[in-house]
Amino acid sequence: MLSLAHALESQLRAAIDRAFPEASASARVSGTGLDPQLAPASKPEFGDFQANAALPLAKPLKQPPRQIAAAIVDQLMVDTAFNAICLAPDIAGPGFINLTVRPECLAAEVQARLADARLGVPLVEADNDGQQPTPVVVDFSSPNIAKEMHVGHLRSTIIGDSLARVLEFRGHPVLRLNHVGDWGTQFGMLITHLKQVAPEALETADAVDLGDLVVFYRQAKQRFDDDEVFQTTSREEVVKLQGGDPLSLKAWGLLCEQSRREFQKIYDRLDVRLNERGESFYNVYLESVVEDLNVSGLLVSDDGAQCVFLEGVTGKDGKPLPVIVQKSDGGFNYATTDLAAIRYRFAAPPQGDGARRVIYVTDAGQANHFAGVFQVAQRAGWIPDAGRLQHVPFGLVQGEDGKKLKTRAGDTVRLRELLDEAVERAEADLRRRLQEEGRVEQDSFIEQVATTVGLAAVKYADLSQNRITNYQFSFDRMLALQGNTAPYLLYAVVRIAGIARKGGDLDVTTAELQFSETQEWALVRELLKFDAVIAEVEEELLPNRLCTYLFELSQVFNRFYDQVPVLKAEQPSRSCRLALCRLTADTLKLGLSLLGIPTLERM
Repeated sequence: MLSLAHALESQLRAAIDRAFPEASASARVSGTGLDPQLAPASKPEFGDFQANAALPLAKPLKQPPRQIAAAIVDQLMVDTAFNAICLAPDIAGPGFINLTVRPECLAAEVQARLADARLGVPLVEADNDGQQPTPVVVDFSSPNIAKEMHVGHLRSTIIGDSLARVLEFRGHPVLRLNHVGDWGTQFGMLITHLKQVAPEALETADAVDLGDLVVFYRQAKQRFDDDEVFQTTSREEVVKLQGGDPLSLKAWGLLCEQSRREFQKIYDRLDVRLNERGESFYNVYLESVVEDLNVSGLLVSDDGAQCVFLEGVTGKDGKPLPVIVQKSDGGFNYATTDLAAIRYRFAAPPQGDGARRVIYVTDAGQANHFAGVFQVAQRAGWIPDAGRLQHVPFGLVQGEDGKKLKTRAGDTVRLRELLDEAVERAEADLRRRLQEEGRVEQDSFIEQVATTVGLAAVKYADLSQNRITNYQFSFDRMLALQGNTAPYLLYAVVRIAGIARKGGDLDVTTAELQFSETQEWALVRELLKFDAVIAEVEEELLPNRLCTYLFELSQVFNRFYDQVPVLKAEQPSRSCRLALCRLTADTLKLGLSLLGIPTLERM
């Protein structure tokens, strides 16, 4: 109901101006204006919206808030446009103004959404200069080369994908960037080990698969830790690689390509699109980062290292903490690369991406790192005035014992194996239910449903949590048909598809929608919240808000369907209720698609 909310906010501002012209004029002079403080009503009995402007006005106006509220209401009641939208307002408590939208307006909103593939969600507008929306960079997933993706990559990948989907749906051009760890000192030991124990890998990309490569990494790391000669050779190999030695570059390329192919299998399975732009991309910009910081006067030499000391961030000794951008040996580190990435992403094309919003989706453990890097970039002047640089942190995936999720052997859980188990469990559960119901289905149907439900369960269980907190991973909970789970939401869509199979025409058109039952109006109001929820996720970057909405919508629909006849209803109620069923299905499908979750017609 965003359009109605915007209209009401405008009408409230005008009513306050008319009721208290001197206070409004004073507020305009100060550049603020009087805020109607319009928000959705906290309870259904309070109507649809609540305006709380009277309370903060009480002190400057030296009047009781209820008296102020009454004056505002008097002005609203003479506004023809307001009366066309709302019933007569109520004043509650100390001075809250409760607003209830007219039934015919709500019905018209539903009618409009039935004809709108976007379900009332507007596209982002061009800026004041008429320029099209600038790109938004979403940096997510970011695995390391020569390592398999594990459960720790799950949250970054699916949270980032969901945020990118919402931003794209709103009309923002989105750069989905995979900042893979494809450069650094670890490649010296990997290339050295590769040359010594598997030289055949330098002849063909298929000589070593990723499974072997993961073992390869562990073996190389063990040798690096134990063998000084190997250490020395590895460090020399880093110099060769950075110097452009052809054989070293070929070995590096093979390692990257083999990892990339395995990463893509996971991304394809999760239906995640990413553009790889690894750490190596920014190598050519690292020296200019240091030069820029030096010219800006931010760079300080400390024990041979080039640093920027942070403002307002101190260590235990009370001294400012540094961000090291060039080590004493002349080498660069992650901070240097991240600074180069920020500068490039905000820089205008063709020198950069021309973004005005850059979002990093990483674990909460990197919060201090990004806070420091962001401060340096801000002080260096690399972030434009309208630019937004945001870290989207997330907590750990824990086992049901509340500890970090690991295998029984104590190893990190491989993402591939976790997804396999989710699908296997979904299939076992489906086969059990089919047997109990006496249903016989083809293997292709079972495979499709099990794959959809299993992967949806994993995604939704993660996205439905507040990303900032840790969450406990439980296959039993996430695959349950009851509660705030993917199977529960998918079943609501299946239930509506069943109405169509029983003869209900979900595409029926009705000249005028009419509703009379309490559960009908409850469903109408819930459906009309969708646009506001999408706007909230776009701004606050919290996918769990969308999950909560879809769950609550499913609950309201199920109560409606259980308590109000649909197919057996007389006309015109039958068509009107079928229209609500269709809009519910469309909203659930669109909402789930923005979470990266496909739906089913049958389960």
